[in-house]
Amino acid sequence: MYEPIRTKSVHTMAGTTSSDFPHRSREEELDIQLAGHLVALLAATDALRAVAPSADLDTAAERLAAQVARLRGGRPPVRSTGAPADDGRDVGELHRRAHALAGRALVVAASRADTAAAILAAERMDAHAAAEGTASAPEPASRELAAH
Repeated sequence: MYEPIRTKSVHTMAGTTSSDFPHRSREEELDIQLAGHLVALLAATDALRAVAPSADLDTAAERLAAQVARLRGGRPPVRSTGAPADDGRDVGELHRRAHALAGRALVVAASRADTAAAILAAERMDAHAAAEGTASAPEPASRELAAH
């Protein structure tokens, strides 16, 4: 009544392996994700360094670049050499962005059990939270609007 299937199935059975495309392990995927978050944090740090240079940001940028290179098998990240265009963001907004990026990196580093990256991300979160508080306090009118 039914004709047998004569072509190869497009689906694979559970438990079988297919060598048609490369597979990555969970650790490799987390390495890629962590490196991406650290590169984004490095870009935010470089933007902050252009707007408000400091020795702390210089040190942080070098440590971030070293972690990215470690995760990428020794390949250093590509970094901007010129001053970024003024996109209208203030220092406080840059610190908030960097704080959020450091938080994402911390979550992935903790999931990956990468102590060095987790410590660096936590330190950057603390530094950006402290700098954000001193960078720009909201004006009284904004406080009133935020309360509602």
